[in-house]
Amino acid sequence: MFEDDGYALETLAVRAGQVRSPEGEHSEALYLTSSYVFPSAAEAAARFTGESSGNVYSRYTNPTVRMFEERIAALEGGEAAVATSSGMAAILSICMALLKSGDRVICSRSVFGTTTALFGRYMEKFGVRVSYVDLTDMDAWKQAVDGSTKLLFMETPSNPLCEVADIRALAEVAHSAGAQLVVDNCFCTPALQRPLSLGADIVVHSATKFLDGQGRTLGGVAVGRKEIMDELVVFLRTAGPSMSPFNAWVFLKGLETLKLRMQAHCTNALDLAWWLDEQEMVERVNYTGLPKHPQHRLAREQQDAFGAVLSFTVRGGREQAWKVIDSCKILSCTANLGDAKSTIVHPATTTHGRLSDEDKARAGITENLIRISVGLENVEDLKRDLMRGLSQL
Repeated sequence: MFEDDGYALETLAVRAGQVRSPEGEHSEALYLTSSYVFPSAAEAAARFTGESSGNVYSRYTNPTVRMFEERIAALEGGEAAVATSSGMAAILSICMALLKSGDRVICSRSVFGTTTALFGRYMEKFGVRVSYVDLTDMDAWKQAVDGSTKLLFMETPSNPLCEVADIRALAEVAHSAGAQLVVDNCFCTPALQRPLSLGADIVVHSATKFLDGQGRTLGGVAVGRKEIMDELVVFLRTAGPSMSPFNAWVFLKGLETLKLRMQAHCTNALDLAWWLDEQEMVERVNYTGLPKHPQHRLAREQQDAFGAVLSFTVRGGREQAWKVIDSCKILSCTANLGDAKSTIVHPATTTHGRLSDEDKARAGITENLIRISVGLENVEDLKRDLMRGLSQL
């Protein structure tokens, strides 16, 4: 296969996974079809039973979606991938395919608020026990696992405090307990970090974010060993949280520029983090690229750069944080991230708003916290935009 020939990530991002039709198209073909015509009744029967490979129904077999799956698998260094309708659908598919009543999940406290809601409101309702630990506390992870533990789940860097976990060490903890490590690689993407090479079993993405890169479409994907991904395909075929072919085509276009975009995002984010750290009304900046970040050295070891997302606290509380956000004319007040356009949001009342006050406190989500996904604008313009609000505090 193309991805087995030692090509660099930039080449794989442009070329991997593409299969040309007899028309000889240079761009990836967009297959907008719900079903497929079989050459015979016998072949139809063989495909439905899995005896023969080929397309059956676009709920779980579509050539455009397959191209995206093969390309992201090549970028992450995985054997296979399963694309879904959203990032949360990818996490749900992992849970439904691999967990049963009585199983246990150990999850970092510093994950996307909706991930916490999925585990706490739905997985626990069906008998899956979920325990939460601090992302960087290795002793807590080790003490939490037991014989019923099936998954360790984490984001690194985390949302929105940019904490970094030691992937290799946590993989050892998971495997010693007979469990699997799932890493949400949304913030870094394979352009900056490849968790599978560090021992993780499954990588999950909200493709909506940096894989697309322009805030156009929704999608998710899980990557890992083929035997694990085959279990997810069974759930996808049954429940149907499928990625649309059009969205897959958009993601394929996004992947072509992923490395270049992430390099530019990281350059802007590091510059902006240094600047924020110098501002009188800013209490603290959370960004792994700053040497004083507690996991700066670890981030340098397992990431190629420090990513595009940062957060900071202002002097005061919600009123002051909102004033900074509302004063921005360039940064978009939206909860999405990974866009070419910089975004700014108040996590305590949006992305993590459904958490209890106690859970927010445990996760470090304070009322004066602001998160920025740094885009591709001129960074000096972003500084001036933020200064409009900071100068009023």
